[in-house]
Amino acid sequence: MKHTFLALATCAGLLAACLAQTAAHAQTVNATEHLTTDLRDVVGAPAGLEELTIASHGSRLAAFMYTAAGSQLHPTLLLLHGFPGNERNLDVAQAVRRAGWNVLYFDYRGSWGSEGDFSFANCVEDVASVVRFCQQQAKPLRIDTTRLALLAHSMGGWVGLQAMAQLPALKKAVILSPWDIYTAAAEPDKARLAAFEQYADGLFMLHNTSGKALLAPVLANASAYQLTALGPGLRTRQLVFLDENRRNEAWIKLIGAANKAGFRYEVWATDHPFSNKRVALTKTVLDFLRQ
Repeated sequence: MKHTFLALATCAGLLAACLAQTAAHAQTVNATEHLTTDLRDVVGAPAGLEELTIASHGSRLAAFMYTAAGSQLHPTLLLLHGFPGNERNLDVAQAVRRAGWNVLYFDYRGSWGSEGDFSFANCVEDVASVVRFCQQQAKPLRIDTTRLALLAHSMGGWVGLQAMAQLPALKKAVILSPWDIYTAAAEPDKARLAAFEQYADGLFMLHNTSGKALLAPVLANASAYQLTALGPGLRTRQLVFLDENRRNEAWIKLIGAANKAGFRYEVWATDHPFSNKRVALTKTVLDFLRQ
């Protein structure tokens, strides 16, 4: 009887270990399945691509949405590109869509195919226009407007933080290599400023602007462009900052010190567009959006 009891106990232990291994394996698969598994067809509400035109202050923004599968309302991620916006993070967008989110990409006024004049302030206004569009079109586009998030890169990081401080509808964001526009505009090295202006003047995808025109309002109204004061306005938002250097560390940590909802800051061994970290970036975004 004693031997039978020990045998049963041993079998139970082995079974528990096997179940634990199976559960751990399932968690591993679930964490990466959106990188490796194609979408299943959903009859009547398949995943798709919607071409969009979004009104913003008298101009039309070129936009599109990767729509998630299923007839229910879906959380929605807004992509904010940088200056001028060559890296769009659409590889991340596809994985996020497979995880059940809509993903909306747009070009700011006066950039690429969108109408109007390009300016940093206009970019922030455009985010507000896109959020309003999501609220107005929630039913036809199956948008859960209580779960709107941002994935913002470079200049888009500055734009996204400014917009989040003004828009309670934006609950969380992943900020990649944010560009501190005020610090750049206040650069004391005249040669570096001239190089920026020359670069901006040569960007044919930015319309009705110039390097000098972009920087002039930044210096004229410094408090509206500085990021150091945004902490209190972002204290209830979940934020992840990923960067390739520590240039932004001081002001990011000030935002983190005021945060009450969830804050993470990491510096990765990568370049500005995260060229060698696309899989790690995608996993990080997916894990964050699941929270």
